[in-house]
Amino acid sequence: MKNFVKMLKDSKGATAIEYGLIAALIAVAAITAMSTLGNTLGNTFNNVSDEME
Repeated sequence: MKNFVKMLKDSKGATAIEYGLIAALIAVAAITAMSTLGNTLGNTFNNVSDEME
């Protein structure tokens, strides 16, 4: 029983999980932003190429 109470009081695991969730959220936001920016740049270059022809 003492080990169970000790494990409940230990916050290292919870902190690691929180950092993992924050890192995952940042990764998703970065991927979304880069994907949108990539599509926008691709469309811009295609429009410029079409105008030059």
